[in-house]
Amino acid sequence: MGENRRVTSTNLKIRIDGSAGAAAPYEQLRAQIAQAARAGDLPVGYKLPTVRGLAEELGLAANTVAKAYRALEGDGVVETRGRHGTFVAAAADGAAREAATAAQAYAERAQRLGLTFDEATAAALDALRARYGNQPARP
Repeated sequence: MGENRRVTSTNLKIRIDGSAGAAAPYEQLRAQIAQAARAGDLPVGYKLPTVRGLAEELGLAANTVAKAYRALEGDGVVETRGRHGTFVAAAADGAAREAATAAQAYAERAQRLGLTFDEATAAALDALRARYGNQPARP
């Protein structure tokens, strides 16, 4: 890809960074759409471009956009309505519900593995810091 591209015709304002060391294009696309949905920039019910249409606009392979859409659907950010298209779902509720389910599953697994509360908390914090960057400790 080499250069940065910005899409404005679909109002998504997606920018894919093709430089070395940047996240995979599908992950950049997934993260930017998810963030826009959480921020309300993409309202619930907003129809996303077709996979092919967005792939052409961004200069990406259709499979890359499809992978991002599948990940967003799995996260509850978007919903696909068959031939009608892909729409922004009630992301805040879906994301919070999904995170709570994942946290519960983690807690159960950590307990089954015999981890103490402190060990389980430390492991979870390490994973979160690896994903989000080193955040300050909560008071």
